[in-house]
Amino acid sequence: MSQLAETYACVPTTERGRGILISGNPKSNTITYTNGRSVIMINLDNPLDVSVYAEHAYPATVARYSPNGEWIASADVSGTVRIWGTRNEFVLKKEFKVLSGRIDDLQWSPDGMRIVACGDGKGKSLVRAFMWDSGTNVGEFDGHSRRVLSCAFKPTRPFRIVTCGEDFLVNFYEGPPFKFKLSHRDHSNFVNCVRFSPDGSKFISVSSDKKGLIYDAKTAEKMGELSSEDGHKGSIYAVSWSPDGKQVLTASADKSAKVWEISDDGNGKVKKTLASPGSGGVDDMLVGCLWQNDHLVTVSLGGTISLFSATDLDKAPLLLSGHMKNVTSLAVLKSDPKIILSSSYDGLIIKWIQGIGYSGRLQRKENSQIKCFAAVEEEIVTSGFDNKIWRVSVHGDQCGDADSVDIGSQPKDLNLALLSPDLALVSTDSGIVLLRGAKIVSTINLGFTVTASAISPDGTEVIVGGQDGKLHIYSVTGDTVNEEAVLEKHRGAISVIRYSPDVSMFASGDVNREAVVWDRDSREVKLKNMLYHTARINCLAWSPDSSMIATGSLDTCVIIYEVDKPASSRLTIKGAHLGGVYGLAFTDQYSVVSSGEDACVRVWKLTPQS
Repeated sequence: MSQLAETYACVPTTERGRGILISGNPKSNTITYTNGRSVIMINLDNPLDVSVYAEHAYPATVARYSPNGEWIASADVSGTVRIWGTRNEFVLKKEFKVLSGRIDDLQWSPDGMRIVACGDGKGKSLVRAFMWDSGTNVGEFDGHSRRVLSCAFKPTRPFRIVTCGEDFLVNFYEGPPFKFKLSHRDHSNFVNCVRFSPDGSKFISVSSDKKGLIYDAKTAEKMGELSSEDGHKGSIYAVSWSPDGKQVLTASADKSAKVWEISDDGNGKVKKTLASPGSGGVDDMLVGCLWQNDHLVTVSLGGTISLFSATDLDKAPLLLSGHMKNVTSLAVLKSDPKIILSSSYDGLIIKWIQGIGYSGRLQRKENSQIKCFAAVEEEIVTSGFDNKIWRVSVHGDQCGDADSVDIGSQPKDLNLALLSPDLALVSTDSGIVLLRGAKIVSTINLGFTVTASAISPDGTEVIVGGQDGKLHIYSVTGDTVNEEAVLEKHRGAISVIRYSPDVSMFASGDVNREAVVWDRDSREVKLKNMLYHTARINCLAWSPDSSMIATGSLDTCVIIYEVDKPASSRLTIKGAHLGGVYGLAFTDQYSVVSSGEDACVRVWKLTPQS
């Protein structure tokens, strides 16, 4: 049996020049946001308490809890809204096709009976309000000519809806059934976010013209604005009210968030500026914020979530972070198997500690993209898309000096000899390159298309897999390699090869969904018929005592086989990662770490099968 022990969540998908939406559960400290096709729910009091909803067919854009906290309405780029239960199994209540383009915001009515959604409509309606159980329209929303970025529902009767968008307008509707009442054109740029205060007395709109305007919620007359004294110096992307309705939190492209005191006559002055703790690069622009009970949440363009305390604004924020893109490789440090390093192709390397979660990013001086990644005690070795192999020394959380070597063509696979890790094997399209430190020892053209490779821990043997499905075994003496044997069993290009920790076996996987375990001395097949995936095998990993092997595939599953039992007595973890599994490692005999296309990292506990 296997059970999910921990999930290290991905961060919200962000986009330059746009705000993103995070929303909170009215009954607890859980917040929800979207990444790709997943909707993530994470508990701010315990960031390891994560659940993921993965039923959208298109990338999700926004998710919101109903007023009673029992349902979530989530929307995607195709204009579909799905309404589903927040408790076990996420049962689907309804699915509606609301707009013909992407939905940018949605909001529940305070009684939980109606939902308003807005976005891009390809020339048709840009806003719709409907009954949550039947989907019938409750009103006509005219008055916008371009994409509508945000909408809000007045939390008290009489109900009102206010919308804003890329046509610089803030529109006010009365109902239900809702109809257009009036329009304000006080902003001189995109209006990014509009929100009613919790007591239903005011609403605020914020815009890329760096202004925030406050209106009366009943009549929609303009009351006042956020003071320009010590105001934002960049576009304001998001705004959120405090639970008592006396303060608002704003997030801006000037890399700061501000807490404002809102007076009864509708004017705001800065109470505190919350500086973002990053290095000041583009990735530190703030694109989203939420005031959730005592937590002030801000999200940066790079995806870092900062949690400030509302009662003590001077306290340094707690930082949560993770990957935004496909996590392509994992490494577990031998000296401390509790430490997991994961890397995604956009160049981000994150350190996780089992039982604690996020423990920091490894910031390299050369932040290049990563295709292959390997790690030993105090060094990481990476290759990107620029023909270079980088060796970066690591001290704690800091990356030291980096050496690079250009190998002349694009690296496809990268392996270190674990006993003498300055020896590295790199495979390219046409052959292999042996490196010692940052020097090329030899470049060998093998005369066939190489797709995967492995080097034995002592560095004396190399296995190279080809496009033709054959495994070529070479012995390494000094700087030369000699072909010893060719093994034929696979019916597709080899995608991954790994030696077992005790070096008595090696395993290989191919794009034709098959894996094979070989005995190293006799070069015979040791475990066959490992044919239980339905798509290409991306990764495989050995357990520390070499008794088990795990394979991860594009079909979203992880399968664990025991070497001395037939392949049919396998253990399957279905749907481990939406979109496919790309990284696998064992941290101990009964713990497997996996990562994948959904940008999450998960730890699975295996219970020994009797």
